[in-house]
Amino acid sequence: MSEYDARGKPNRALLICVDTYEQLTDLPAVRDNAEELKRVLSATATDLFTGDEIVICRPREPWEAEQALDAVTGQARGLLLVYFSGHGRVGPDGGDLQLMVGASATRQRHKTLSWQDLVLSYLDQARADRIVIVLECCYAGNADEAFHSRRKPMSLLMAAQPNRRIFSGEEEAGGTLFTGAVVRVLEHGIPGKPFVTFEDLVRTLRERLAPERTPMGDVWEPRSAKQNTDDDVILSFATPEVRPSTPLRVRLRRWWKLRPHRRLRVLLVLLAVLAPLAASLAVLHARSAPPDCPPALELRLLTAPEAEPTLRRAAFAYEMSALNTRPLDGEDDLPDGCRRTQLTVYSAAKDQVGQGFAAADRWQGEAHGGAADTSAAKGTDPLRRPGPQPDLWIPESTADYLAARRTMPATGSPATLTDTGPVAYSPLVVGIPESAHLDDVEQVGTPWRDLLTGTDGTHGDRYALRLLRPSPVLSGTGLLHTIGLYLADDGSPIGPAGTPEPSVAQSAERRLSAPGSQYAGSTELLCSLRPDTDGADANRRARSAPLVSEKSLADFNLGRATGSCPALGGALTPADRYAAYYPKNVPALDHPLIRVGWQGAADAAPRRAAVDRFGRWLRDPAGGQRTLVAEGYRGVPDEDGAMPRPGAGSPLLSSRADADLDAPVVPFTAGGDQVARVLAGYDKAQKASQVLILLDTSTSMADGGRLPAAIAAAGRVLEMVGVHHTYGLWTFPDPAHPDAPDAVRRAVPLGSADPAPGKAELDRIAKGALVGHGAAMEEALTVAVGELKRSDVANKAVVLIIDQDDGAPRRAADVERSLVALLKKAPAVPVLTLVLGRATCDAFVFKGLADASRGRCVPAGPAAPDLLAGLVASVGSVGGAAGTPAAEGGR
Repeated sequence: MSEYDARGKPNRALLICVDTYEQLTDLPAVRDNAEELKRVLSATATDLFTGDEIVICRPREPWEAEQALDAVTGQARGLLLVYFSGHGRVGPDGGDLQLMVGASATRQRHKTLSWQDLVLSYLDQARADRIVIVLECCYAGNADEAFHSRRKPMSLLMAAQPNRRIFSGEEEAGGTLFTGAVVRVLEHGIPGKPFVTFEDLVRTLRERLAPERTPMGDVWEPRSAKQNTDDDVILSFATPEVRPSTPLRVRLRRWWKLRPHRRLRVLLVLLAVLAPLAASLAVLHARSAPPDCPPALELRLLTAPEAEPTLRRAAFAYEMSALNTRPLDGEDDLPDGCRRTQLTVYSAAKDQVGQGFAAADRWQGEAHGGAADTSAAKGTDPLRRPGPQPDLWIPESTADYLAARRTMPATGSPATLTDTGPVAYSPLVVGIPESAHLDDVEQVGTPWRDLLTGTDGTHGDRYALRLLRPSPVLSGTGLLHTIGLYLADDGSPIGPAGTPEPSVAQSAERRLSAPGSQYAGSTELLCSLRPDTDGADANRRARSAPLVSEKSLADFNLGRATGSCPALGGALTPADRYAAYYPKNVPALDHPLIRVGWQGAADAAPRRAAVDRFGRWLRDPAGGQRTLVAEGYRGVPDEDGAMPRPGAGSPLLSSRADADLDAPVVPFTAGGDQVARVLAGYDKAQKASQVLILLDTSTSMADGGRLPAAIAAAGRVLEMVGVHHTYGLWTFPDPAHPDAPDAVRRAVPLGSADPAPGKAELDRIAKGALVGHGAAMEEALTVAVGELKRSDVANKAVVLIIDQDDGAPRRAADVERSLVALLKKAPAVPVLTLVLGRATCDAFVFKGLADASRGRCVPAGPAAPDLLAGLVASVGSVGGAAGTPAAEGGR
């Protein structure tokens, strides 16, 4: 790939950095970004911009940024760099990215910079040879869809993936993490490289930011896109190696720029001599110059949260592969080197994916190139959740695919799902702590029945383990484990027909006792057990047996990133690790690639060809299998049908992974009816439950993005309710009684089965219906717990969503003591707390609340809504006694 060198040309860099806002949270960390960037960009080592070619803009009004854009787009002839650092907002459908200036307000578009309508419109008219844009703002990853409709050669670096927030407003001054990483790469270069190109910068940022987390808890993974260009752009000539000399052509350009008085005389002489030659060269260049690359075809890949990091790496490797520059079947001729496909990878919980395909008609607007129909306030909005219309879906197992197919209408759906086969496997395992090694149970090939009796404590207290399972409703791993528990309890192979025995289901569910026996996914389950996690005490880890996949357990043991837990410096100690036990004849996760076709799509043929080629690459031992195996998955069978052993680079080969590579990979053979019967059996085994959502609506919730996070979490809890699982929604403080700390507003009465009133109330709160006095947590919680104690429903819990307790200064001395005493009385009412703001689950008050109620505390972050949903789903479990080991220890 060639590199574009802009040295000696009229270049411009526009640095738009907004740190002070009138109606939004200030961003003090952004304050120093502009000066640091200017220092590095104008440095001798960078060798691209002079000081007067760099413009710093700190706009209060949109017109100030527009004026600066107008100037630089007209002046730049070589490289134009536009860098934005500040707040960003998107519309309800994830589009219409708005860049916020000092006077911007959330609901006043005329006070914002429209990425699509203003910024890209100016850049598309620029006279520069190449344009590079860097967006460091919340929802930066949502920028590339509009970007692909432009004509100019552009490269776009986005600080985060789609629908991700990167600023909370609480970051300290001194420069942001992302810009700091950019500055270091541009200033010092990359070992082994004579300069830093756009692709080099993207790749290095991905590597260096991989251990980092955004303030919202996301893995920090930059995203990139290119448009109308097949070459790369040099952004800095800094290098730790011996620097090559500056080419003569560049020195001549600079000599010409620095001596304007001689230009006219030289130009007149050269014009007479070289005009005929120049005309000839121009004709030859016009004949030989390759046309610009058209926009790459965007494929949207939907997957499970556990598989998303791996599939992002695989997608990036495919985008950079030579295969992705070769023509697709039926595609028009394109210039050599043009990328054919760009992949957008995103994830959603299993139930949300099923709801999305069940309401696929609301996606149909996108299939015809229009906007999705989001006008219906009732029901599912698939564009918002699970996300954009997918072209392919890689669930955790074939069982997820069969379950989703059953939710779709028999006729009339615009979506067609086609199973093209697995791309990677991971056997299901039970993690047994080292201290509870099962002497009489084989690690491989033991029936579930023997594993259940071997961990029930009848052989000694050290073998009394609580089984923790991802929710079968929310997680593919949880569903497949449940299929194994119900249909392979005696170790018999699972055939394509059969019905689970009710007694077997009841017996299994009794071992999975509430609260806290279920999680939204296997990675978050394991994250809650890691030694460095707040509240994850050694006794709780030693008494737990997680039902997960081989890959996720290996990641846990090796100290790799697990769910919202970042990577550690190395493997866990043997005492903290879990040994993998493989239940006999339980199917493995097989990650089938499901091609999603959309009725009426004008580009259906090239999309199908692109999906099929990506699928073949994923299954190719020399292609995607390398990435998948290196991440801890097992490969797909070879041409002879033999299952390959993990090759070099697989983390499963490490003895510290505590995996057994002799364990077989059991293919999925159950039918769709069996999956439905297992889910029905699971639902029947649940008892009635009642959840009271207690939501802090004080004005401090408007700070730092807390209110959207609270609304999202409460809305996710509402998705768990139904006829057998009722709820109530109370808010505090009560605006009608500002002087009564124990007053709550009973927005939706306890015992409601219809989620619609709750959703309507959350919509009202989201529009700013907050209360101007502090939230007294302990007083409100005392009222809520007392109400549930009087309820006739056996299984119940409070879901408390709060940023901080504001009632301490005015609190009577006996309130806390009375609350603790109430929580310890029968019947049990566990409190499931989501803590937003600066407080964490490690704070004394929240640890004490979890311990006293035998509930749990959920830290803020992108996984919080699903984690809460998993805990709420467990409230109706058969084992529902809050005093069971499942309730030990808060987080």
